[in-house]
Amino acid sequence: MQKIFIVIQFLCLLFSGSLTGQTASYDLVIVGGTPGGIMAGIAAAREGKTSVILERTNNIGGLPVNGLGATDIATRGATTGLFREFVDGVLSYYIEKYGKNSEQVSVCNGGYHFEPHVAAIVIDRMLETEKDKITVFKQRQFDALSRNVERKDGVIKSIRIYNRETKKTEQYAGTVFIDATYEGDLGAAAGVPFSIGREGRNEYDEIGSGVLYKLWDSPELEGSTHAADNAVQAYNYRLCLTKNPENRILPQKPEGYKRSDYISLIDDVYLGRYAGSGILKVTPEMQQANKKYLLEGGEKTSIPGDPWGISKIINMVALPNGKTDANNQHLALISTDLPEENWKWPTANWEWRDKFAKRLEEYITGLLWFAQNDKELPEAFRMACQEWGFAKDEYLDNHHFPRQVYVREGRRLHGKHIFTANDALPVTREGRPPLYRSSITSSHYALDSHAVRKREKEKLALDGFFSYGSAVYTVPYEVILPWDVKNLLIPVPASATHVGFSTLRMEPCWMALGQAAGVAASVSIDRNIEPGQVNIEDVQEILLKGKTTLFYFSDMKINDPDFEIAQYMGLRGYLPGWMAELDKEIDPETSIIWMEKSGISFKPEKKSRREILRSIYTLIK
Repeated sequence: MQKIFIVIQFLCLLFSGSLTGQTASYDLVIVGGTPGGIMAGIAAAREGKTSVILERTNNIGGLPVNGLGATDIATRGATTGLFREFVDGVLSYYIEKYGKNSEQVSVCNGGYHFEPHVAAIVIDRMLETEKDKITVFKQRQFDALSRNVERKDGVIKSIRIYNRETKKTEQYAGTVFIDATYEGDLGAAAGVPFSIGREGRNEYDEIGSGVLYKLWDSPELEGSTHAADNAVQAYNYRLCLTKNPENRILPQKPEGYKRSDYISLIDDVYLGRYAGSGILKVTPEMQQANKKYLLEGGEKTSIPGDPWGISKIINMVALPNGKTDANNQHLALISTDLPEENWKWPTANWEWRDKFAKRLEEYITGLLWFAQNDKELPEAFRMACQEWGFAKDEYLDNHHFPRQVYVREGRRLHGKHIFTANDALPVTREGRPPLYRSSITSSHYALDSHAVRKREKEKLALDGFFSYGSAVYTVPYEVILPWDVKNLLIPVPASATHVGFSTLRMEPCWMALGQAAGVAASVSIDRNIEPGQVNIEDVQEILLKGKTTLFYFSDMKINDPDFEIAQYMGLRGYLPGWMAELDKEIDPETSIIWMEKSGISFKPEKKSRREILRSIYTLIK
C-alpha cells in the first residue's frame, strides 16, 4: 500500500510539472487553501473546470479546521450555497456517527457548531466529490514578490511557487487566478493597489472608523478621534479547549514565557476590572472591597458583570463532545489577542510571519499557564482556570494547538466597489441596506473589529475594539473584481474599508465569495472573456441553481419552488420588504407598482403574489 501511495504522489508531481521543470496549466490557479479558495475550486469543478489549490501548510481548510467552530453568522439563511452544503455536511456527520437524538447533534446546533477535525472531514468529503477536477498541493508557498508573477498587458500568465518540501520553484499557469489568501499576497505581487490600517471618519463617514475607544455596549469614550492610521486589528488562535479530564491536557509553561506580558491581569482580577459598560458603575470602594474579599480567600468576584475563572480571559462557545471554541474575551483588557505586534504581518515575508506565529502561540500558552499557576493570583481563580485544557484528540500533528493564525485582516485589495460600513446598514424604509443588483451573495454579521493597540494607561477600553449591529446585506460582484489585473479574482482579501471588511471577513461570507469567484471564472472561460466582462446575470443564474441566496427573505427557504424567481425579482426591486409573502393575495398598491416596473398590465383579482410574479418573470426573463 505504501508503494502504491508513493507512485501516486510521483505521478501527481509529474503532472504538476515539479519534476519535469515544465509549467503546469489549469483553468483556475487558486493561491490559498482557505474555505474561500476551496469553494472557488468546487464551484468551478461543477462547471467542468480544472483548478489547482496551492496551500502553504500541511492542512487545508483555514480557520474552520483550526478552532473557529462557532460559525460567525447572525442570520441563518442569509448565506447559503456551498456554505450551506458545508453546514449540512457537519450535521450529517454527527447524525451518522452519534444518532439524530444524540447530545452531539443537539450541541452542533444544526451543523453551525463543530469540532476542528469534523470541519476537516467535511471539507475533505466536499473536495473528494470533485477530485477529477481539483488538484490540491500542500507545502506550496507563494512569496508576495513581483518577480513571482509573470504578467503581460494586465493579464497574469503564470506564477512561481516555492515547494517547501523539495526546496525547488514550480510554475503554474492558468486562465483565471484567484487570491484566496488571508493576506492578499497574490494580488499585491500582481500589482493590485491595496489598503492596510484604518480609514478616517472623513473618508467614508463610517461608524467605528479610525481611532476609537469604546467599552462593550457603551457609547464612545474620551480619546476617540476617528483619525486614520496604519493599525491592524489583533490576531490570535482559536483554541479548542475542554474540561473533560479524560481528554484534557493542561498548558505547559512555554520556552519563551514572559511573565511581564501578563502581570496586569493580577489587578484586573482583584479589582474586578473589565471592558464592559457595567464597569462605569463600579466605584473604587467596590473594587477595594473585592480585593480584600479575594485576599481573604473569597471564592469569586463580587463585582457585577465581572467574568471569573477562564472566562476572565477567554470567551467560549460550546462544541460537541465537551469542547469549546475559545476566542479572545471581548470584556478583557488582556486576552488571547496580541495587538500591535501583528501590524507587520500583512506585508511581511513568511520568515517574519513564522516568527510571529511562534511568538503568538507562546504568548497564548503562557497566558493560560499564568492564569492557572501564578501565585499572585487568587487561589480560587487559579483553581477555576485549571479546569480547562487543550483537547488532546485535536491537532495531533501540532501538540494539540491550532496550526493557523487567525488573520482577521490583511491587505484589503482595491476592487471596483469598496464595501463600507454603510453597505451593511439600513437605508430604506423597510430597513434594508443598499440593494446591489450585481449581488453574488447576501450575508449578515455585525460590524466587528478587535483591538489594534494594547492597553494604555488610564484608558478604560482598548483602541479599535467595537461591535455594531447591521442588517442582512447584499455583496456586489465588484468587491472581488480588482483593478489593474484582468484575470484575477479576490474573494478573500476583498475590496473594503477596515470597518466594511469587519463584517465581510467571516468564513460563511468568504465561502460564498469564493463560490461566486469560481462560477465567475468558469463563465469567463466559457465565453472567452475577462471576468470583468461577464454578464452578471449569467453568474447569478448558476449561483441560484446552486441555491445561493442573493437577496434574503425571512419567510423563504431555499427549497421553495419559486426561490430563483423571488431572488431574481427581489434584486430588481419587486419585493423590497424582508418578507416575500408569495402566497398572500396581491393588493392594489402592489399591483400598480409591479405594472409600472414591468410595463405589463394584468388583472390581479384574487390572485396570489406568487402567481403574478411568475407571470411577470416569464415575460421579462
